[in-house]
Amino acid sequence: MDEFVCSKLTEWGLSQWIEKFEDEGIDEESLYCLRDQEISELIPKVGPRAKFKEKLMSLKQEQEETADSAQLLLLDMDGFVCSKLTEWGLSQWIETFQERCIDEKTLYCLPADEIKELIPLMGPRAKFKEKLRLLKQEQEEAANSKLLWSDMDEFVRNKLTEWGLSEWIEKFQEQRIDEESLYYLPVEDIKDLIPLMGPRAKFNEKLRLLKQVQKEAEDPAESQVFPSTSGTRAPGKRKPDFQDESSNSPLLNFKQRRLNPEKTILSDVKEIMEKVSQRLPKENTTKLNEFLKIKIRELETDKRELVGVFGKTGAGKSSLINAIIGKENLLPSGSVSACTSVMIKVEANVHSSKYEAEIEFMTREEWKDELWSMIQYIGDNTDQEREDDDDYHEIVEKLSALYGEEWENKSTENLMDNKYFREIPEFHISKTKTLTCETAEELSAKCVKFTRGKSKKRADKNIKRWYWPLVKCVTVRVPQNDLLQHVTLVDLPGNGDRNKSRDRMWKELVGSCSTVWIVTETNRAASEKEAWDILESASSLMGNGGECQHIHFICTKTDVIDELHDQSAAERHAHILERNMEVKEDVQTQFNKLHRVKKQFSDGCFKVFTVSSKEFLNKKHLEKDDTEIPKLQDFLQNLNDCHSETLNYVSGAYGILSLMQGTKSRLVADKKAAVCRQLEGKIRNELDEVRKSMEEANMTFEKCLTEGVEKSKSSCEENLRSIIYPRGTPGSAFHKTLKSLVEKNGIHKTGKGKPINLNAKLSSHLTDSIDEKFRKTFPNEGKSGPYHGVINKFSLGTEELIQQNKDVELQLMFLKTEEEKLKTKLNRTIRDDKKKIYNSLTDTIEESMKECYEKAADFKGKDTLQNMRETLESHVRDKKHTMFESARNRVSAGLEKLKEEILQDLKKTLMKSMELSLRTDDYSIPDVSEELEMVKRCYHELRDIQDEEMSVTGLAE
Repeated sequence: MDEFVCSKLTEWGLSQWIEKFEDEGIDEESLYCLRDQEISELIPKVGPRAKFKEKLMSLKQEQEETADSAQLLLLDMDGFVCSKLTEWGLSQWIETFQERCIDEKTLYCLPADEIKELIPLMGPRAKFKEKLRLLKQEQEEAANSKLLWSDMDEFVRNKLTEWGLSEWIEKFQEQRIDEESLYYLPVEDIKDLIPLMGPRAKFNEKLRLLKQVQKEAEDPAESQVFPSTSGTRAPGKRKPDFQDESSNSPLLNFKQRRLNPEKTILSDVKEIMEKVSQRLPKENTTKLNEFLKIKIRELETDKRELVGVFGKTGAGKSSLINAIIGKENLLPSGSVSACTSVMIKVEANVHSSKYEAEIEFMTREEWKDELWSMIQYIGDNTDQEREDDDDYHEIVEKLSALYGEEWENKSTENLMDNKYFREIPEFHISKTKTLTCETAEELSAKCVKFTRGKSKKRADKNIKRWYWPLVKCVTVRVPQNDLLQHVTLVDLPGNGDRNKSRDRMWKELVGSCSTVWIVTETNRAASEKEAWDILESASSLMGNGGECQHIHFICTKTDVIDELHDQSAAERHAHILERNMEVKEDVQTQFNKLHRVKKQFSDGCFKVFTVSSKEFLNKKHLEKDDTEIPKLQDFLQNLNDCHSETLNYVSGAYGILSLMQGTKSRLVADKKAAVCRQLEGKIRNELDEVRKSMEEANMTFEKCLTEGVEKSKSSCEENLRSIIYPRGTPGSAFHKTLKSLVEKNGIHKTGKGKPINLNAKLSSHLTDSIDEKFRKTFPNEGKSGPYHGVINKFSLGTEELIQQNKDVELQLMFLKTEEEKLKTKLNRTIRDDKKKIYNSLTDTIEESMKECYEKAADFKGKDTLQNMRETLESHVRDKKHTMFESARNRVSAGLEKLKEEILQDLKKTLMKSMELSLRTDDYSIPDVSEELEMVKRCYHELRDIQDEEMSVTGLAE
C-alpha cells in the first residue's frame, strides 16, 4: 500500500477504506487525479465520501501553494532530476542538487562520496541510493528489451514511461495503440487497458493535460494548408489529402480554414457536457435529473451524407473516386475488372491512422439459396441457349471465381463444404472481416479478392479463390481525409442484384443517397444506354422514394480525343474544352426528354461535369480547373459541412445548461404561470396550423390517387401484356426471362440493361398520379421543408418572450433550442416515413401478386410459358378491382398515421419541456454558471462562422 495514501486516510479518519484503495492501486500521484465517479466507486457511502472530497480538496490547495512557492527555485533545475527527487520523497534536497548542477546525465554517474556531500543525512542518503539503483536497473532492462518494443509506437511508450505507467506498455503494444489512437481512446477502452483504478485515474489526468497542451500548441491557420499559386508552401504546412497546391477554390479554402476551430469547439463542449453529466446526482434522482441525463445522451449525432456513384465497368468510377480523395491507388482500376455486384463504401477513418476495410458477407443461408437458384438455372439451359444467355455467363463467372472448375456437376450441399471457405472463417459465423494496412496500395492489394473479378496483375495470378460472390458490402476507411469526415462515397451496381439480401441493401443505400453521380465516358455520354437506363429505372427510389437532392452526370476521360495532325498543345487544349461544352449541352438535352424522371426531382438538381482523373493527377494537356475535379471537391466539401452537426450539438448543450441554471432561480409562481399560459396558447395555435396544412395535403393525395385507381383498373391488363408478350422477342427466348420474373416476385434483373419490374408497371398510374404533388409536399431539398414549410415555420415566439420576461430568459432559451432540435428531428421523421409511404404503392401490388407468382413458378415441362402467362392474366383480371384500392388505402393510412404522430410528438415534447423548465424547481441540480458561459461563447462563435460561411458561399457561387 502506498505509504502516503495510507497515512492520509488514517489522518482523515477514513482508515476503513484503506484496503479498497490498496486493491485499486491508488498511490500518491493517482490520489490527486481521482474524479467524482471514481471516488463514488471507492467510497460508496455519502457521508465518508463527502468528508474525503473535502479533505482532498484542502490537500490539493496546500499542494498548489507549495508548488507556487517552489516554482522560482525549480525554473533552472533539471526537470528529470527534480521530478525524481520529488517522486522519491527527497524534495528538500532539490536546492542542493541545483547548486551542484546535477542533471539527468550526471545523476547516473554520481560516486558515493559526492552523494554523501549532497545528502549528508544517513537515512535520506540510503533511500536515495536504493532509488537510484532501481532507476539504473529499470534503464538497463528498458535497453535490453528494446527489440521487444521495436514495434511499439515510440511516442506512446515514452509517455507511459514519463507518466510512471511503464508496466502497462506491453498491454498498449498488444492493442496497437499509436500516437493518433491515444488521443481518441474512449473511457471503456481505457478501462480495458488499465483495469486498476489508481493507475487509470493517473492516466486519464495525464492524457487530459496532454490534450490540453496539444490544443494550445495548435495554430488553426497552420494545421490546414491553403493551395498556393506559386507551387510552393511554407515549411511545416501540411498539404491536404484531397487538393493540389494549384487549386484556387474560395469555398474550399475557407472551409479548410474553419474546420479545425469547429473540431476544437465540439471537443471542448463535449468534454464540458461529459463532466456536467458526471456531476448530476447519482442517488435519489428527481424527474428533472433523469430528463437532463437523457437530453445529454441525445446530443450525440453523426449524420453522414451518402453520395451514390453509378456507372458501368470501365467508365472510370474508381479512378474518379481516387482522384477526388487524393489516393491514386486506393480502389483498383485499369488492370482489374470490376465485380458489379459488390457495393463499396469509402469514408473517413476517424479512429485510427491506418487504412481499413470492413467486409460484410451474406449469410450461409443466403448463399445456399442463391447457389440452389444458380444451379437450377444452369440445369434448365440447353447448350444452344447458353451461348447467347448473359445470365448464364454471369452465373458461370460467379461460380468459377469461388470454386474454380470444381462446381460443375456438384450439388448445393457439396458446394457448401467448409473447405471452400477456410480463408474466411467470418463467413461461417456471420461476422465482418476487417483488413488493416499502413498504405492505400497495400489495402487495395488485400481487398482485390473480395471486390473484383479477373486481374491482369502478375501478383494476382496466384489467387486461387475469389470471394467477391459472397460479399455484400466493403467499407473502406481512409485516415486523415477531411473531405470524407461526414461524407460516404458508395460505388453501387447499376440496377441492384438478383440476390435478395444484396438487393435489399442496394435499395436502402440508393434511397438514402442525398447525391447521385452517374458516371460514363465522355465520347458517348449522351447516347450511352446503360447510364440512362440506370437513371430511369432507379429514379423513383432516388426521388419520391428517397432523399436525392442532386443528380450529377459525370462524363469521364475528357483527355481522350482524336488528335489532328500538326495540332499544337494550345489547339488541343481548346479542342477539348470546346468538345466538353458540346457534350454538356447534348447530355442536358437528353435529360430534358425524360419527363417521368424529371417529375421526381426539382428544377436545377441536374448538373453535368466533364472530368479527367488522369489529367488532374498528371497535368499534361489540361489545367487542374479544366478537369473539373476541383468542382466536385468543392461540392463534397460543402456537402461535408460538419458545421451543421456541430452547431446542433452546441446549441443543444447551450439549451440544457440554460435549463439547469434556470432551475436555481427563485421566481414567484405567478410569474412563471403567466409565461406558461402564453406558451400553451401559442402551442395550440401553432398545432392548428400544422394540422390544417397536413390535412389539406392528405386530401389532395386522396383525390389524385382515386383518379390513379380508375386508370389502373382500365389499363392494368394492357400493361401486363406489354411485359409478358414483349415485341420482337420469340416465346422460346422469353421463357427463361418470365420464369426468372415469377421466381423473383415480379422483378427480373440482368447484368446489362434495364430490369423488368412488373409490379412497378402495374402501379405506374398510381405513382404517376401523385408524383408531382408528392415531390412538392415532401421536397428532398432542405430549404422550405415538408408540407409547404409548416414545420419550419412552427414557432413558440421565445425570442419575443425573452425580451418581455428577462427573469425566465434561461428557461426560454432552453425551450428555443428544444424547439429547433424537435423541428430537425420531425423533418427527418417525415423524410424517412414519406419514402416508406411512396414505396408502399408498388409494395402493395407485389404483395397482391405474390400468390400468382408462386403458382406460375411451379409450372414445368411442356406449355410452361403459356401456363405462366395465363396464370398472371387471370390473377390480374380477378384482382384489379381490389388491389389498386388496397394500395391507395395503404398510402392514405400511412399519411394519416404520420400526421397524428407529428402532432402528438410536437405537443408532448414541448409540453414536457415547458413543464420541467417553468413548473419545476430542483435545487439538487449543480451550479453550471461557468459551463453555461463557456458554451454560450462557443455557440455565438459558431453562429459567426455560419454567417461568414454563407457570405463566402455566395461569393463562390
